[in-house]
Amino acid sequence: MKKLQDKIIIITGGAGGIGSGIAKAMVKEGAIVTIVDIDEKTGKEMEKELQAFSPHSMFLQANLMDRENLGQIITKVTERYGKLDVLINNAHASKQATIENTTQADLDLSFGTGFYPTFYLMKAALPYLKITKGSVINFASGAGLNGHETQGAYAAAKEAIRGISRVAANEWGKFGINVNLISPIANSPGVEAWAKAQPEYYEAVKSKIPMGRFGDVEKDIGSVAVFLASEDSQYITGQTLMVDGGSIMLH
Repeated sequence: MKKLQDKIIIITGGAGGIGSGIAKAMVKEGAIVTIVDIDEKTGKEMEKELQAFSPHSMFLQANLMDRENLGQIITKVTERYGKLDVLINNAHASKQATIENTTQADLDLSFGTGFYPTFYLMKAALPYLKITKGSVINFASGAGLNGHETQGAYAAAKEAIRGISRVAANEWGKFGINVNLISPIANSPGVEAWAKAQPEYYEAVKSKIPMGRFGDVEKDIGSVAVFLASEDSQYITGQTLMVDGGSIMLH
């Protein structure tokens, strides 16, 4: 029996980067995954890749900034599969700027793709997660924990996600639902863009990773997500797991 056999899982931002790594790791453990993404071309390509392992997995195109229609994502998945076991809120877009130069549009982008979808999808998923005693996996960032320069909009939304995740862990524990966060460092497209924009800062961060490398989106990040989505983690909730090679050691 595979760890996630026949679990119904939603992953936002699942067409590429960390989301796609998680999706690949999960279908190999028997999960039926719906990847939600705005990018139709990449989404369809990833759908084919996932269906080689999990024929019933699918791609669902959605703009997460369309707040009024977020609930339809949960509705479409539950109508098709009859249940929901795991919600993974991975999607997040942001622009880098100093606080001095951060605009309302920058804040709207970060909260509109990160915090608000996380909040509203959790809310819409709750009735279904109560039935399955399911799991929520959200995403934190060292940018928020350490306050990285030029990451004001991103860090603020990430810390808001951490806050609401802890509240949900407290409120939903009685339903058997666990809510945890992953704070990753991995070779995602976002990190690659950051490396080009700030190569010296990138190398400085890499040199301080005790394990000496950036993580692999499937093997390093995906495997931890599999653990959090499985029965093995049912007594863990409200935690931020630092999957970052030791970069930040929480006390």
